[in-house]
Amino acid sequence: MADILIQGLQGRTLNRLKARAKRNNRSLQSEVKQLLEQAAGPTPEEIKAMFDRWDRRFDGRRFPDSAEMIREDRERQVL
Repeated sequence: MADILIQGLQGRTLNRLKARAKRNNRSLQSEVKQLLEQAAGPTPEEIKAMFDRWDRRFDGRRFPDSAEMIREDRERQVL
């Protein structure tokens, strides 16, 4: 696992990160690691796996046409 050194971080940013870590019951390092992993986003393989899970979950289901529901809602009289 690689290490990262961040130089020149403002004191108030560090204080906010420490406060955030405390709220989340994490160490400062764990909090920053979590933030970096979220910011990096999922890999293409993770995105494909997510869509595959959705396809399996909703396979065979039919959903109403939302355009028709919106049209009906717009045609209702406002009291």
